[in-house]
Amino acid sequence: MASPAADTGALRVEAGAILVLRLYDVAYAIDLARVEALAAEPVSRLRLSRAEPKAISFGIAPLELSLGEIVLPTGQPRGEVMARLYEFGAVAISLRVPVQGLSWEAYVELVNATYKWAGSESGAQVFADTLARVQRKIAPALTRPSAEHIEEDYLLSIVHRFNRDVAPTEFGDTIDLVPVLSGERQLAASERAELLRHRFSYYPNDLVVLTWDRAFVIEPSGDMDVADVLEVANAQLLELRYYDELLDAELPHMYDRVETARQRLRGLGRRRYAALARQLYTLVAEVTEIRERIDNALKVTEDVYLARIYGAALELFRIRTWGGAVDHKLAIIRDTYSALYDDAATSRSELLELTIVLLIVFEVILAFVI
Repeated sequence: MASPAADTGALRVEAGAILVLRLYDVAYAIDLARVEALAAEPVSRLRLSRAEPKAISFGIAPLELSLGEIVLPTGQPRGEVMARLYEFGAVAISLRVPVQGLSWEAYVELVNATYKWAGSESGAQVFADTLARVQRKIAPALTRPSAEHIEEDYLLSIVHRFNRDVAPTEFGDTIDLVPVLSGERQLAASERAELLRHRFSYYPNDLVVLTWDRAFVIEPSGDMDVADVLEVANAQLLELRYYDELLDAELPHMYDRVETARQRLRGLGRRRYAALARQLYTLVAEVTEIRERIDNALKVTEDVYLARIYGAALELFRIRTWGGAVDHKLAIIRDTYSALYDDAATSRSELLELTIVLLIVFEVILAFVI
């Protein structure tokens, strides 16, 4: 199968943007109301433009902080930086590079240069410094801040207007999207088909193509709803990865503590069982609560287009697989907690029965002595 023609004529991107997302887990939770009270500058909640409020439901809408502009070494002089805070402990740093009047080839080159810079040491340092700046701003609103941060990143190539009418069918036919979505000029036919598999259009002039770490979006209205929905999906993925790793680390410690308790003297061991059971119950309760917040971060009900894109992102990012892994580990801990609790309760009953027997024996002996 031949690749689509590289010659795109005089096609130019008259208005658009390149959006680099980097997300971090920073705490167990963020008190967004407190951030609003602490903020020295105006802050706002995320609202989608195209969808009616009843069609999109946020659990708790993320809070937006504008962080100004930075100079980029990618051919564009400045990029706009913003942070979004999610109440379940995630921070999304977004870098928006505006694009005007670039040929298609120059636009593709800028997309890939920006992606390369974002993954470089200097790019990573810019995002790390920005995150540190945000954390200083919101420190009083963080519940149990994380010592180390799990990260997720995503790149969106967004076009709002071309210099001529372009049908979505041209992309993949006469206009090659592979370099935009993968950074590669040539791919095998099977890889090309897989790369373009998640493709959506609602109107004759819009298009969304999703991959694991990039997306291409044509949105003539100028709104950023697709980007916002994809950010929420990435935030959900980030948090599920965090709690999957947390439980992975907890399970060996749990087994070690159970084994240690078994090797103690019987009475002390059972008391340690009870204490361990309480610790496990607390962990299960906390992770279950945050799991529900993650699941309820966004509900798309009546907007068919955004619902399809959001559903495809959940599939592509394997959100349900990560969620299932977390639920499975929670079930193991929950079963261990139940077994420990039952063991501790049985031990208390046995101790009570032994105490009663000893009291009866003591009374009998006392009766003979007196």
